[in-house]
Amino acid sequence: MTVRVAAVAAVVLISLASLAGGQTAPSVGLTTYHVQGNVWVIAGAGGNITVQASRDAKAAGPGAGEGVLLVDTGRKDMTPAVLAEIQKISPKRIEYIVTTHVDADHVGGHETFAKPRMDYLWTPGTVTGAGVKVIAHENVLPRMSNGPSAYPVIAWPTNTYSSAQRKIFFNDEPVVIIHAPAASTDGDSLVFFRRSDVISAGDLFDATAYPVVDPARGGSLAGIISGLNQLLDLMVPRYNQEGGTFVIPGHGRVGDQHDVLEYRDMLVIVRDRVRAAVAKGQSLAQVKAARPTLDYDARWGASESFVDAVYAEVAKR
Repeated sequence: MTVRVAAVAAVVLISLASLAGGQTAPSVGLTTYHVQGNVWVIAGAGGNITVQASRDAKAAGPGAGEGVLLVDTGRKDMTPAVLAEIQKISPKRIEYIVTTHVDADHVGGHETFAKPRMDYLWTPGTVTGAGVKVIAHENVLPRMSNGPSAYPVIAWPTNTYSSAQRKIFFNDEPVVIIHAPAASTDGDSLVFFRRSDVISAGDLFDATAYPVVDPARGGSLAGIISGLNQLLDLMVPRYNQEGGTFVIPGHGRVGDQHDVLEYRDMLVIVRDRVRAAVAKGQSLAQVKAARPTLDYDARWGASESFVDAVYAEVAKR
């Protein structure tokens, strides 16, 4: 049985100890764990930040690339502390930032980390080469660049994709970026580190709470469930749905296939309960009075807004 160790109270991150390469001495409020292979996770800066880096100087062959790849960057105010944690993992230059979606607790650090000369060894006045490549689904760009809360230009994606996947080869490892349509938003991406056997899921999978269903940004419960099915299809457990492929959620502890399966099943069960109530002609007030999430609330917390969103989607359909 995998041993799970409790992490900081701000974000309850549980490391799978049989695979942990050791916990670094944390910056204030942050906890960093080695998941497996080339992948680490930094928790406590808002959304979880995935760090892919190779410590093997021989790993990078022709076309393999070498440096640091980030999935999301956390809150803007946590950038100095996150930078200190990344330096403990690797002193190499940040080459890629992959954006899972547009929430500020996941992209707040882009403004700093995406600067063209974001290099720990950079000396002012010198040139270090091409800028950081910020990858996201094409639907992320208009959401980051428009409206009263638009982000600075430096934080915007520089490499967008419109197909089902975008693939790169970096740190001697295939990295597959997969679109999850109409999930928590319309621009959600999963990031699959194939050699390390780790998937960064963003807020498609939240290990601490019910999902946020946001139709205003193209999100839907149906899309979240479909995205979780995509995630499950990519995961291969070691034994009895434990171990094997690991998933880094948008918030909370690192999980395995069993964790994702329980989360997916919970969403399907709640949806079906609400769907049955709607078929009987029940109003939202009646559905909420029946508490369709009662047996899950102790694990996933407050559910009123989640039930509101589920009812609105089911009733519309």
